[in-house]
Amino acid sequence: MDIREQYREWLSCPAMTEELLKELRGMDEEAVSDSFYRDLAFGTGGLRGVLGAGTNRMNVFTVMRASRGLGAWLQEKEKEPSVAVSCDSRIHSRDFAELTAATLAEMGIRVYLYPELEPTPMLSFAVRHLKCSAGVMITASHNPAKFNGYKVYGADGCQITLEAAEEITAKIQEQFHLVDALPELRRYLDERMVTYIGEETAESYYSQILGLQVNPSKTPLHVVYSPLNGAGNVPVREILRRMGNIRVDVVEEQEKPDGHFPTCPYPNPEIREAMELAIRKCVEMGADLCFATDPDSDRMGAGVRRGDQVTLISGNEMGVLMLDYLSRNRKAKTDLPPVAVKTIVSTNMADALCEKRGIELRSVLTGFKFICEQIHFLDEAGQTDRFLFGFEESYGYLSGTFVRDKDAVNAALLLCEMAGNLKAEGKTLLDRLEELRQEFGYYAQKTLTFQYEGQDGAARMQRIMEGLRREKESFAEEQVRNARRVDYLRDDTGLPRSDVIEFLLADGRKFIVRPSGTEPKLKAYLFARGKDQAEAERELAALEPLVSGLCR
Repeated sequence: MDIREQYREWLSCPAMTEELLKELRGMDEEAVSDSFYRDLAFGTGGLRGVLGAGTNRMNVFTVMRASRGLGAWLQEKEKEPSVAVSCDSRIHSRDFAELTAATLAEMGIRVYLYPELEPTPMLSFAVRHLKCSAGVMITASHNPAKFNGYKVYGADGCQITLEAAEEITAKIQEQFHLVDALPELRRYLDERMVTYIGEETAESYYSQILGLQVNPSKTPLHVVYSPLNGAGNVPVREILRRMGNIRVDVVEEQEKPDGHFPTCPYPNPEIREAMELAIRKCVEMGADLCFATDPDSDRMGAGVRRGDQVTLISGNEMGVLMLDYLSRNRKAKTDLPPVAVKTIVSTNMADALCEKRGIELRSVLTGFKFICEQIHFLDEAGQTDRFLFGFEESYGYLSGTFVRDKDAVNAALLLCEMAGNLKAEGKTLLDRLEELRQEFGYYAQKTLTFQYEGQDGAARMQRIMEGLRREKESFAEEQVRNARRVDYLRDDTGLPRSDVIEFLLADGRKFIVRPSGTEPKLKAYLFARGKDQAEAERELAALEPLVSGLCR
């Protein structure tokens, strides 16, 4: 069926919502083409795309089709499958979660649905706690308001593997996009095929999060917190309340769930703009620090106040601070060395720290599912207690094993416990970071993002990656010609093959380039080291135009 035929079929569908019908009627030729030229891609991150009408958009029909494909896959795997479902605060997240639950129930699959929005880590926890076959989280993480997504988790609480994603994709492709009527949740609640997840699950999660404290502090700590209008508001504040020594002031404009994210168009705590209101309030209130969680509360960003200035801490810096804190305070549960896990695009400062502290450091591909896969390997070896910490440069952290994804509630607890103990010594996180730099070296890192929207974006990114794989002699840049290149797609790296290329320059700097797995972006990660932080930053800045030229 060609694009125009699909468009006409959507226009005449009896189940089409008024919102989607209005959009369809207002489309010009370019909009029709972009909305229908392909099916929204399903991968290890599930679905993620712009909200709207069409096969290449997030809407009730793509969500229902994905749910039917997931359900068909589960029914081939198990006799009596069950699925846990949750959602964040995004536009239509609750609608999509309820439709997912009703669609799966219509297929005879038992569903456990959170009655209110709950963060991604609580969905991962529920899958394991309720012994479900799979989980679905409706979220687009930290993307702008026009996006939503559909993340799928396996029975282990981790995001699905590449093999599972391919199998589910095949099942999705067997499903029709359109139907005469959408299934209604109320019917399946009445028939008890859909059950609301009770307070016992949340309470168990809270109890285990509190159990992650390694050196509880009694020193009063004053923090400013922003949920960025997302799902972290209730669980993060509840954990801080139970810690007992934390005074919390919330950024009122960003407190309540709101998928339009009116105060920050890009609700990502990695970006200063998203943190601006928290920074301002931190100074006004004289708080010790401020922090924010993204809309599905799996990422956390923080800053420390000194006088009337707040210094933000990067994901790499926070990862090293937490790794240092845990390695110094956690009591050994086994004679084997503890295990830390980071991604290949995260700071090499962790390598130096782990070597000195006797920690086994495992570096994995980008994506927190690969960090959690290492926990699974430890499970299989009967060595779960060896897991110390996992982190990625994009503000994801995990110190427990009962959740199998990055967890900003876990991170908030560690942040405040660390800060409280340092405050008792008359120090801040920034002071400790400088001590670590003096001990392990000065590292700098930056991520560049190149956006490639629309129908031609994917093809352009592919051309760039192919260009980076060409013969070294063809590069005009001498530094690149002389660099040692690691191709994670073609070389034997000991990791799963992935579309990632690493260049190690002769002077010790390096950069890594990969396409995003969930967005129309190419990402480049730049690394440098110097005799002090200023030199490391200068080396990094000199690398930026070189890499930008290669990625455009």
